Amino acid sequence: MGIFQTILIEGLIYALVALGVFITFRLLDFADLTVDGTFPLGGAVMAVCVLNNTPPALAFLLAFLAGCAGGVITAVIHNCLKVPGLLAGILTMTMLYSVNLRIMGGRSNVSYHGSGTFFNVLKLDGFAAVSGDLAVLLFLVLLVVCIKFACDLFFRTDFGLTLGALGGNPQLIISQGINPAYLKTAGVALSNGLVGLAGALASLYNGFADVSSGNGIVVAGLASVMLGEFLLSTNKIMLLTLRAILGSCLYRALMFAARAHGYKIGMKPNDFRLLTGLLIIVCLIASKYRGAFWQDLFGKKSKAAPSAHSKQGGPLAHT
Repeated sequence: MGIFQTILIEGLIYALVALGVFITFRLLDFADLTVDGTFPLGGAVMAVCVLNNTPPALAFLLAFLAGCAGGVITAVIHNCLKVPGLLAGILTMTMLYSVNLRIMGGRSNVSYHGSGTFFNVLKLDGFAAVSGDLAVLLFLVLLVVCIKFACDLFFRTDFGLTLGALGGNPQLIISQGINPAYLKTAGVALSNGLVGLAGALASLYNGFADVSSGNGIVVAGLASVMLGEFLLSTNKIMLLTLRAILGSCLYRALMFAARAHGYKIGMKPNDFRLLTGLLIIVCLIASKYRGAFWQDLFGKKSKAAPSAHSKQGGPLAHT
């Protein structure tokens, strides 16, 4: 049961990263690498807040806003300077490395040693009555469910629906007299805000904030999103966000299995990024050919998941 709890805890923490990556890569069709910088940014902000006895709610809010600020910087570089989105994200990610070091007082690693446990820091005495990881799991389930439903409600608003249609049909947005640059800025900011919040939670759970903790986070988030797409075929927003969360848990389970049994085939910890990359490649190949597979199997058109960007206005066209 302890192993299962650990997988779920990690899966729920990084589910916020998967939700953020889903917004940029799937809804906005924007290749954003800023998350590799905003993840440790959220952890750095949380570390400083904890060491300065900042109220937990305010600390989480500051971590979220710091992530949003990182996303805004990327969007401004992209929109105002006409820099490609991929390069804009790389530029922001590179600059955030120095910013994170500044926030942590020039140290690459800040420990919470002496600040208490996860729930002592959060001052949630009610959860402290439950033993160990189970209390952390219950808290994360409540938090992630609340964030999921908040995202669902947001993407059902007029603004959210317009944002969801941007990646699939930008000409539709322009024809309605809406500046897509503003929408893209809001979407990238929201995405990185969620990632910053995930970084804050991860640093709390691990007991330290590290300036290099964001390395490879965007790839892990993309792998989680793609794994989730094989679990559920839908274009309803409630299920789109759910499958990102489920994909994150599945990805963490696969990584745990690799750590536990990889030694049997000579796998080392340094090979995990190679494994993640190969996993994404396999997902891409499978998604490309699974439609043809079902058509050959049943002799009719595939009922596989619809394209992430339908001609009618994107993945939220039928929510």
